[in-house]
Amino acid sequence: MKVLVAVDMQNDFIDGALGTKEAEAIVPAVVGKIREFDGKVIATRDTHGEDYLDSEEGKHLPVVHCVKETEGWKIRREVEEALCEKPGYMTIDKPSFGSVELGEYVKKLDETEGPVEEITLIGLCTDICVISNALLLKSYLPEVSIRVDASGCAGVTPQSHEQALEAMKMCQVEIV
Repeated sequence: MKVLVAVDMQNDFIDGALGTKEAEAIVPAVVGKIREFDGKVIATRDTHGEDYLDSEEGKHLPVVHCVKETEGWKIRREVEEALCEKPGYMTIDKPSFGSVELGEYVKKLDETEGPVEEITLIGLCTDICVISNALLLKSYLPEVSIRVDASGCAGVTPQSHEQALEAMKMCQVEIV
């Protein structure tokens, strides 16, 4: 079984509080990759509460974003439409960069419906949540091929995007 993880394709990361032109530019590619993918599709959603600024993350990144049930928290409309076309897709809300729930879910898929042969990640931000989840998945399933499709990712900056791709290569994550 192949798994596609669309990481945090939310309004706040695309054109909201932490949006970038690079994030906006990958939306069509992400939609296409979801629609073309033959396998299990999972989306993650960065999820914070009203107390975000009091959190450890909020102390380091004092920009309120992805507060549950706000417009910025929602997955971009066209990405959500593509996800809804995939039978059995799942969304996982995650309170931090990496999602333990995602790791546990994919490991359970491997044990009960698998084997999982390959996991591909796309989404935002390459240098924060994509890298965190790629390495987390590598830890949960060390013998599974973990891939990041760079054309479906964007970082906080183009430079940090490239640095994250290089770091993942060193950890045996295939960059395609």
